[in-house]
Amino acid sequence: MTAAALPARKNRFGLRTREAIAGYLFLLPWIIGLILFVAGPMLSSAYLSFTRYDIVNTPKWVGLGNYTEIFTKDRLFWPSMMLTFRYALIVVPLSLIGSLLAALLLNQGLRATAFFRTLFFLPHLTPIVAAAVLWGWMFNPDVGPVNHFIRTMTGGDWAPKWFRDPNWAMTGLIIMAMWGAIGGNTMIIFLAGLQGVPQELYEAASIDGAGMWAKFRNVTLPMLTPTIFFNMVLGIIGALRVFAAAFIATEGGPAYATWFYALHIYTRAFKYFEMGYASALAWIFFFIMFFFTYIQFRASKRWVYYAGEVD
Repeated sequence: MTAAALPARKNRFGLRTREAIAGYLFLLPWIIGLILFVAGPMLSSAYLSFTRYDIVNTPKWVGLGNYTEIFTKDRLFWPSMMLTFRYALIVVPLSLIGSLLAALLLNQGLRATAFFRTLFFLPHLTPIVAAAVLWGWMFNPDVGPVNHFIRTMTGGDWAPKWFRDPNWAMTGLIIMAMWGAIGGNTMIIFLAGLQGVPQELYEAASIDGAGMWAKFRNVTLPMLTPTIFFNMVLGIIGALRVFAAAFIATEGGPAYATWFYALHIYTRAFKYFEMGYASALAWIFFFIMFFFTYIQFRASKRWVYYAGEVD
């Protein structure tokens, strides 16, 4: 190496070092936030899950005592878990199908499409408190418009009591969730996925004589599988985390008919101030979410198609 090349190489390495330092400096606020607001609280919660802690007194180490009590003595643990799974099992497929149908409709290039996109998306922008109050009024057994419509159509006096009836409270929450979910982010993501499908594939299918259903089944759906998978993962996580709607509309009732798992965690933590016990509940929930997400990623290799992927 000549003497003239040494300064150039030194300057090149100096430039890379300065760029690396600048990059880490830009990342520093995020790293600090991650440590202070995510990693730190998670580690603290993991420790507290093995203690009895009520905020006022010093945490007392109990080992696996909280977890043993959860699985053997907590009479609301298993019912809240089953209710949460039942809610997710209904809401996730319905929201995915409804959002996909709405996206297909908005992707047709019809007149006033921009207006309808805004109209469909507005319920998703409604704050959950306002939505719960609105649907609480609509589902009012005595003066609500929903029951008035039912009585008018059936010509009788009977109508569901919705949030006041253990047999109908869950149905009311599911309807409220569908109202906000079908036209929300899931629809927007599906719409972006539809617009990313190459038109050449549809043209080739038309040349082969494929009809509308054949195009949807053999072109649209395979090309949308990454989008479906993405929305399904987010949908399951969101459905299992359901809290605000039940907390505001029903407070977990009537008769614990909508006592979801997140509401159970909240009650033990902020009503009874059993922070150690609530931390144990939260970590059980974390591992359940991790397990379902892992299963979905493993199963996705069988049915998700990525364009340009080489086997």
